[in-house]
Amino acid sequence: MAAGLELNELVERGRDAAIDLRRDLHAHPELSDAEHRTTAVLRERLGSLKLRDVAVPTPTGAVAVLEGGRPGLTVLLRADIDALPVEEAVDVPFRSRTHGVMHACGHDGHAAILMAVAAALTARAEALPGRYALVFQPAEETISGARRMIVGGLLEELRPDLALGLHLASLLPTGLVGHRAGIAMSAARTWRLILRGTGGHAAMSSDDGNVVAAAAALTSRLGAVAAGLEYREIGCVCAAGVLQAGTRYNVVPTRARVEGTLRTFTAEQDAETTSRLSALADTIAAEFGVSADLELIAHTPAVVNDERVTATAAAAAAQELGAEAVFEMPPMTPSDDMSEFLARVPGVYLTLGARPGEQRPPMHHAPDFAIDERSLQVGARVLAAAAVALARP
Repeated sequence: MAAGLELNELVERGRDAAIDLRRDLHAHPELSDAEHRTTAVLRERLGSLKLRDVAVPTPTGAVAVLEGGRPGLTVLLRADIDALPVEEAVDVPFRSRTHGVMHACGHDGHAAILMAVAAALTARAEALPGRYALVFQPAEETISGARRMIVGGLLEELRPDLALGLHLASLLPTGLVGHRAGIAMSAARTWRLILRGTGGHAAMSSDDGNVVAAAAALTSRLGAVAAGLEYREIGCVCAAGVLQAGTRYNVVPTRARVEGTLRTFTAEQDAETTSRLSALADTIAAEFGVSADLELIAHTPAVVNDERVTATAAAAAAQELGAEAVFEMPPMTPSDDMSEFLARVPGVYLTLGARPGEQRPPMHHAPDFAIDERSLQVGARVLAAAAVALARP
């Protein structure tokens, strides 16, 4: 009986299961490369659908393949699964049970959406064209999981023709789908700067050799690293998320650590900002009589969407939701290592509205982050419809 239902009807039938899965993952968040329970839950769900399990080249993550009953292309559908080191401030029954860890970016919703798509496609498998590779990827927040899966041979195993994914956005109203062909999200480069000085008694300290003063000055000047660099009127960004120094109020430490990211859109901008950051570190070292060692840690390229794939996915979304719900977005400074797949396979990464109510929307990566769970159904409908449209030969 289910095989005769349309995909959107199958998604509707799976609404409660999608919400339950999202809440379960939300209550049990796991950091990058530690998503062991998450992986077990996802594999159990995929196993219940009797999909072909594919070994993953990473300690965590899950991959399964669904074969359609008609000839067509292979579409890779990807969702990320890791959480962030954030203490949740939202009082809901399914709030995080893990101290200091929270799904503060919607990856629990991404996993639930992709699992709902897997269930809907499975119920219609014999009538579908092509082949669908369902990739639940670890370690997006450290911009490392996608690359390690690829280096480990996942794409050679799956041989996808096209790639597809979406990201929830708490700032957009539920029911809207954003798309952009070409550069859609910035590249990300993470960096670490270690400052070393003489230290001493806080009552007698001066700026000379003071790593606390040096670190404070450095962070206040980071804006200059990306100043004047834009893509389609969207500015590049250099910002710090970690500043650590000292163990006691009356002791000036000998070491400070600053960590942050560069967000750029082109290779030229990446080279320019890394050069400026290095020059800033040298300037700070000279001004404060400290040493400054800059380390570039990780990098993921910009999200670049294929024009034809983007048009096909946007048309499928418009058919599901109405043309008024689908719009072209400007480039964004947030990054995502879905870019690693898109650098090798033509595809598209969509943006899905998930604003929880009419109040001021919560920011991603913030302790009060939340989503409208109605977006899970919307996302599953769009992703399923786009996947089938892309699989047609």
